[in-house]
Amino acid sequence: MRWKSVLRIGAAVSAVALISTACGEQQSIGGGGEQAPEPEVAQDTQFEAGTTMAELSEAGRIRIGTKFDQPLFGQRTLDGELVGFDTEIGRIIAGGLGIAPESIEWTEAPSAQREDLIERGDVDMVIATYTINDARKERVSFAGPYYEAGQTLMVRSDNTDITGPEALRASGARVCSVTGSTPSENIREYIDEGQLTLFDTYSQCRDALGNGQVDAVTTDNVILLGYVADSDGAFKLVGDPFTEEPYGIGITKGDVTFCEFINEQLTQAQQSGAYAAAWEATAGEAAEETPALPELAPCS
Repeated sequence: MRWKSVLRIGAAVSAVALISTACGEQQSIGGGGEQAPEPEVAQDTQFEAGTTMAELSEAGRIRIGTKFDQPLFGQRTLDGELVGFDTEIGRIIAGGLGIAPESIEWTEAPSAQREDLIERGDVDMVIATYTINDARKERVSFAGPYYEAGQTLMVRSDNTDITGPEALRASGARVCSVTGSTPSENIREYIDEGQLTLFDTYSQCRDALGNGQVDAVTTDNVILLGYVADSDGAFKLVGDPFTEEPYGIGITKGDVTFCEFINEQLTQAQQSGAYAAAWEATAGEAAEETPALPELAPCS
């Protein structure tokens, strides 16, 4: 299957400039605009005994791993609330189990820890800008994808040397990404080993870019778009996306029934308009287009 990016970066960055002007330093994109509609919470749910759905529904709670530091997709606000498209997708799925938003237990899921969290049973699912790939499928199963992104670069606004990944090696640019992430592996094609700096979170990369420790940050376009929007004009995106990144929902490996249930909830959310509403209240504040739900992959 060919994954297509749904963001036109040039226009999106223009939109970001307007958003940045309106947003104070303490107000993050994805949490300061219109409120996402409350997800519908199913009543009198009945699931086959022994399934993950039955266990979660009976318990009345679900544990979801997500990012805490990524504007637009998963970010903890100053008052402790989690906002973003990933968190809204989590609330939609929980609602299908009859679980209200206040009964979700959120766990921070940095890139390098996502498989471990699932395998240890610390969470019931991970929704954390989690690209589906073959290496990860050896350890966990994925529902979805629920969104398709593409990797790109963020630099300081006054940088004119870096125009895309092809300019990195020749310029000797110092590039930051996150340990255990797909982008940290993809970027190695364009740089020498000594040019790469790895941190645990992308917010650390953002800070390193701001104080001049690195020259560029690389990850998926929508993640970087959030940081650009929050930067008050300090950062910009350069070049076109150079990878295709389908975001999936990580669950225990081999739980096909749960995967199929999640995919059904995603389909229903697309049909009801809940998917589009969740996007428009979060990532849609900085993106020009509302995406359609991608074609769902078979569960395995």
